[in-house]
Amino acid sequence: MTAITDRQQLAYIAGQAADARVNVEVETEGMTLNIGPQHPATHGTLRIIARLDGEQVVSVDPVMGYMHRGYEKLTEVRSYPQVTTLVNRIDWLGSFANEVPFILAAEKLMGVEAPPRAQWIRTVLFELSRVANVILFLGDMGVQLGALTPVFYAFRDREHVLNQIEAATGGRFHPNFDRIGGLKDDLPKGWIAETRAVMVKVRSFCDEMEDLLMGSEIFEARCRGVGVIPPDVGLAYGLSGANIRASGVDWDLRRDGDTPLVWNEVDWKVWTHPDGDSFARYWVRLQETREASKIVDQLLDGIPSGPIMAKVPRIIKVPEGEAWVSTENPLGEMGYYVVSKGDTGPFRVKIRSASFNNISILPWVLRGVYVPDIITIMASLYFILGDIDR
Repeated sequence: MTAITDRQQLAYIAGQAADARVNVEVETEGMTLNIGPQHPATHGTLRIIARLDGEQVVSVDPVMGYMHRGYEKLTEVRSYPQVTTLVNRIDWLGSFANEVPFILAAEKLMGVEAPPRAQWIRTVLFELSRVANVILFLGDMGVQLGALTPVFYAFRDREHVLNQIEAATGGRFHPNFDRIGGLKDDLPKGWIAETRAVMVKVRSFCDEMEDLLMGSEIFEARCRGVGVIPPDVGLAYGLSGANIRASGVDWDLRRDGDTPLVWNEVDWKVWTHPDGDSFARYWVRLQETREASKIVDQLLDGIPSGPIMAKVPRIIKVPEGEAWVSTENPLGEMGYYVVSKGDTGPFRVKIRSASFNNISILPWVLRGVYVPDIITIMASLYFILGDIDR
């Protein structure tokens, strides 16, 4: 007589259960799943510790700080002009936009205002930084869901925008172009016409993303109703930018803030979406990229003539005092609280950037979702590791 093995016995029991249409529930222990700190979906050194019950998330702990650079302390041993070389590395995809609120805070303390031409050019470059940054998100979101083509399109068209930033500032990733009182240089000849042509390409890219991703049933099925953040919860966690506007909150510092840049001189719209899910966050950023290209077009039409620098001393000494300035950066609200004791460098600087809050809501929004949705939700919240670990 042949002995029956454990495997054969289990197969027999499973077959009997299937024939009798009986559901067999198996008790299993919970499992801990580590994502990162080196994982493509985290886009850098971020570790996500997810505790699972089957395929469902019970709790999540994001672990940050692997690449902390101590920017705030480094500013205390730099002069004001040198600080811009540090802060444009915080969110390296939107680096020019990082410089602006710090320079505005220093100008506020000094009582200096950049000439109108400089303010208009700053606003144009600010929006170009937004477009260059968000284009990568629009393509990369497809990769997180298994669609590779969109990110190739994103890298292709982002190059056109970076070329224009480089032509004006001399730098693709780290412009260091802002100065207290204005800008380093004026725009090169022919730059305005070339930038206008690039904005046409940006709008064409947005149409392609709409066809490739938002028209996809898979994209909708993976994003609709996934990672829903109600507006009160989003505000409680400090979400800002497109993440909070995708939860229906009509708040944009370009319109609602008090920065001296010139968004109020052109006609544009703040986009919101009522659903608060991963689809809404993608949809809002897509619309905002189109809107940014239209803002750039209008600004290019109206750049005034005149100087690009106010009269400031060769050696910058900022009077004693404190100032807070925040702007609507590509990832959300970014602000600098600057304390001066009257020296050539800041006494203290506190930086508020958006990505830290975008990550902080993960334990709340990931609770109860399935494992594949972790990646979708993280991608839709959008963050830059340098912006978290500053």
